[in-house]
Amino acid sequence: MSAVPVSVDATVLTLKQMFGERCSTAEAVRGHHSKGESWHTPGLPDAVVFPETTEEVAEIVRLCARNGTPMIPFGTGTSLEGHVVALKGGISIDMSRMNRVLEVNAEDLDCTVEPGVTRKQLNAFLRDTGLFFPIDPGADASIGGMTATRASGTNAVRYGTMRENVLALTVVMPDGRVIRTSRRSRKSAAGYDLTRLFVGSEGTLGIITAVTLRLYGVPEAMSSAVCSFTDLAGAVRTTIETIQAGIPIARIELLDDVQMDACNRYSGLSYPVQPTLFLEFHGTEAGVREQAEMVAAIAAENGGGDFGWTGKTEERAKLWQARHDAAYAALALRKGEAVDPGLWATDVCVPISRLTECILETKVDLDSSFLIAPIVGHVGDGNFHLAFILDRTRPEELAEAERLNERLVMRALAMGGTCTGEHGIGYGKAKFLQAEHGEAVSVMRTIKQALDPAGLMNPGKMFKD
Repeated sequence: MSAVPVSVDATVLTLKQMFGERCSTAEAVRGHHSKGESWHTPGLPDAVVFPETTEEVAEIVRLCARNGTPMIPFGTGTSLEGHVVALKGGISIDMSRMNRVLEVNAEDLDCTVEPGVTRKQLNAFLRDTGLFFPIDPGADASIGGMTATRASGTNAVRYGTMRENVLALTVVMPDGRVIRTSRRSRKSAAGYDLTRLFVGSEGTLGIITAVTLRLYGVPEAMSSAVCSFTDLAGAVRTTIETIQAGIPIARIELLDDVQMDACNRYSGLSYPVQPTLFLEFHGTEAGVREQAEMVAAIAAENGGGDFGWTGKTEERAKLWQARHDAAYAALALRKGEAVDPGLWATDVCVPISRLTECILETKVDLDSSFLIAPIVGHVGDGNFHLAFILDRTRPEELAEAERLNERLVMRALAMGGTCTGEHGIGYGKAKFLQAEHGEAVSVMRTIKQALDPAGLMNPGKMFKD
């Protein structure tokens, strides 16, 4: 479908006629949709529209395609690399009203949901079925956004990422066609794997309007543990040895001393201000006890202190809420200063055999810098994060964060890792895609050009112009 030179104002006018109050040009609404939860410079869309069905999404896409108007899908706005920023204006398509659980097939351990369903909403819906959806990126993100960014999180070491847990998708293509990428069966050898193509495509190839997901039985027992270490290397070695021993741990999270200090202050905890592991075990009562005892022995050999663990729901919830609040805790480290603190969260992932080396070299960089940047990570799969706490009014702080971030990314790539384990590319990491994938980027561009020749789907993302 060829675009004709029509002004974006004409597109907005038509959308207002089609959707009435569900198409907004209010400055506050546009401002909310101009950014995610990151340091990236906002970009205002010309309008925000709130579809409620797949067919309405298709109507919006067909109109924008005819008029040459950019389209930016929007979930809950929790992305971290500028995915939802309207770099070239256009229409922000907010999927939050498409928030129904369409089908639960308990016997098959799967469900189908609309993209605006959030992970907490889904698990609340599943509560009486004995099933749950384990992917937990921390924020209460939408399932559509999690799919589009190939999200993972604290449970990925046991349950995998969105890549492993999405079975099928309904997608509105850039010309308005609606496709279903697969069936519900757990495997298929029929044709190209279009599901995997759209998982992680960041809204650049189409708009996801339904997601079929794997579900899991709620474990008989869950237990969480905390263990502090005399040094960072001991905590990381414990992680590596736990994974290499084949212990089926559900979560293993690393927090360095800076992050632990922040969490203690923010969440009212009293743990030692030392490198610390937060862990969780799932299984039978006997299995959980055995896992905890095995990891405790590994930790003790690596300088770990008391291995306190609990199966009490309220204590587990407090521990993981503190982990999920780590970013806010880090921001609070600069509370009271005459600054406008902002959070630049970045991440890399390396093979676990290189994890100790990568984290320790990164810690040396941070210790020699004037910036505050705690380390926290889902280290069971080699993924960790830095949270640069910046004064938005000081260019020298942003420059220092850019320098440290580039050193981190190039270090990870040199170790066989990736520039992003779970945050995605957006436009924040577009400059690293070529360094990671080389000639493969040209193939990605060819796919983008074939499916979206006018470049209207989330323009400026993924590939650096």
